[in-house]
Amino acid sequence: MTNQHYGQFCGLARAAEIVGQRWTLLILRDLSVGPQRYSDLVSGLPGIPTNTLASRLKDLEDEGLVARAGSSGAERSVVYRLTPRGEELGPALDALSRWGAGGMRTPREGEIVTTASITAALRVAAGDGVVPKKWNTTYTLRVGDIEAHLVMRDGAITVGPGPAEGADLIITAGPQIRDLLAGELDAQTAIAAGVVRLEGDASLFQRFADSLRVPYSSNVAGIAEGT
Repeated sequence: MTNQHYGQFCGLARAAEIVGQRWTLLILRDLSVGPQRYSDLVSGLPGIPTNTLASRLKDLEDEGLVARAGSSGAERSVVYRLTPRGEELGPALDALSRWGAGGMRTPREGEIVTTASITAALRVAAGDGVVPKKWNTTYTLRVGDIEAHLVMRDGAITVGPGPAEGADLIITAGPQIRDLLAGELDAQTAIAAGVVRLEGDASLFQRFADSLRVPYSSNVAGIAEGT
């Protein structure tokens, strides 16, 4: 790793040496959504220099967090995936995402959403993913050109990139979907205010709103307002 060692025999220090470099956490986030080709990572991380991406991937391979494998498709390209040790970082990535989201309001200038960022946000909002076993509902969430899906089935919530086949409800939303997930906007107000557009069984939107939550930190609001 190119990071300077902290010189401490400490688990946190060692973790910071491995994942504390710029872009590394976002690379791990994208791979936590699923295996990716190098070109997928480049397109999902706009702004990352290609030499930096190559360097970070090599570092993560050397640390045993990422592995390369051949894809099964016709292109025969190399894909990157998390190893079991890399997957152990999942709860930590979700916890950091939840903490960061608690201080977010509106996007800053130039900020975008990506397939991985939306998928990770839904995964964080789903929390432990426990829902009534009788539910059998599939959603597609669209934010701009980005799509992710969420399935409530067999008492659990699963999330993944891309649209769901035959979704029961398609939700098209903008940045204000954050207010819904934070509990600051109820489902009916979100519909009435045009925060979301629904295609399919609109009655299922209440279930979506009730099952997902990313709390917003009021402490951050106070600091931002100077109180």
